[in-house]
Parts: sequence; structure tokens; C-alpha cells
Amino acid sequence: MADISDGDRALPLTGRTALVTGAAKRIGRGVAMALAETGADVIVHYRGSRGEAEATASLIRRAGRQAWCVQADLAEPDQAATLLARAAEAAAAPVDILVNNASTFTADTVMDFTPQNLLASVQLHAMAPLVLSRAFAAQQIPAGDIVNFLDSRMEDYDRRHVSYHLGKRMLWTITRMLAMELAPAIKVNAVAPGLILPPEGRDEQYLAGLAHTNPLNRVGSVAGVAAAVKMLVESDFITGQVIYVDGGRHMRGCVYG
Repeated sequence: MADISDGDRALPLTGRTALVTGAAKRIGRGVAMALAETGADVIVHYRGSRGEAEATASLIRRAGRQAWCVQADLAEPDQAATLLARAAEAAAAPVDILVNNASTFTADTVMDFTPQNLLASVQLHAMAPLVLSRAFAAQQIPAGDIVNFLDSRMEDYDRRHVSYHLGKRMLWTITRMLAMELAPAIKVNAVAPGLILPPEGRDEQYLAGLAHTNPLNRVGSVAGVAAAVKMLVESDFITGQVIYVDGGRHMRGCVYG
């Protein structure tokens, strides 16, 4: 990690405070660390991975930025509704970067997904980001950024994760709505990763076996996803956009389920 402990005020995000949901591990951790490297202080949200969240926060602090851990189960509407306020209270400052990354990847199909699975996905992948975004806007900050996490298969169909797919499709529409409703003070964009990390319970070999499904014929990196988030936050003239970090996978249609 870059040395950012010398108070270098030239870093683009110095003086800004970010809340990254699901920041204890995987892509969320990478995004939290990248924002810190660029000067932001970071609130590390987690659901159950307290030890990993504290490890992420410790790395951020050692690098010279402030970090706080805040727990919430975003599948519970009451907890989602209070997270932004709790995060701002922990940081003693308004949150001016919100990254809605927290997710689950439940396997189901059109023929077997349950109402419970669908409702849980909509709550976590759509309603929680919407509620957090409304609370973010209610702070009435002069400028801010929201980055939502989608999925590269939004352009087609994920037949093996239907409730997940439906929740993410809803967030896609919410992103566009918020970009219109919250302008000009708040920019709202999204990042849609493709083959970056294997799903829980799978290994790198599984991921490598799918490399042929994108035009670049390779697997991406967490650093590449984090770079897209940083670009959207640092830009002053991009809103309502989805950046696909997927090797071009979204252009190929239903290559795999």
C-alpha cells in the first residue's frame, strides 16, 4: 500500500469521508483500501465479519487515514435505515462518498426461487442502497458521490441466480433514478464487475475456467474494480453511468448461466 501518512494534501480525496458497505473482505475491502490510498477516511461496514472489518480498518489507520467499523445487517430494514446516521456519528463528519457494495450470491432458478429469497435480495441489493442513498442526500452536503455495485450480467440473464439477478436489476434502475433526482449536488454511478473473484466455496481454477467467456479471455482484479470506483468519484462530470469491469463480457449475451 502506498505511504499516505505524511499528510499530503494533494491526494484527490483528502478531507472526504467514505462509507463502504460490505468492506470487511473481498472487493469491498479492496475499494475501501483504494479510497484510503487516495486520501479518504473510511467507515468500514460489516454484517458478521467483525475480525476482518477490524483488520481492514487497522490497515487504513496504519497508512495514515482514519477508519471506523460499523456493524449492520442490511437485510433488516430497521438496521439499513439507521446505518448512514450511525456511520456519520462514528466519523463525527458527514459521509460524502457512499459505496453500496454489500451483497449475497444465492443460487436459485426461475423454477425454484422462493418469495423469501426474492424479498431478501430486493431488500439487500435494492432497498438498502436506496434507503442509504436517501439518508445520504438528506445530509444536504454541497457535493457527494454514490457508487452502486451491479453485475456484468445485467445486460442479459443469470439463470442460476435469479433472485440475485432481479435484485441487481432493480438497483440498476434505482441508479438511473437517483442520478436524475439527486443532481446536481450528488453524482450517482455504478460499477459492474465480471470475473474478479471466485464465489464463496469456489477456487481460482473455477474462475480461470470461465476466462473464455469474455473477449479479453482473462480474469480481472480487485484493483481494477477499485480503480473504476476511484475514477467515478474523482470525476466531476460523470453521472448515471455503469462502468463494466468485465473484459467485455456484457457484450456477448448469455454465454454462460
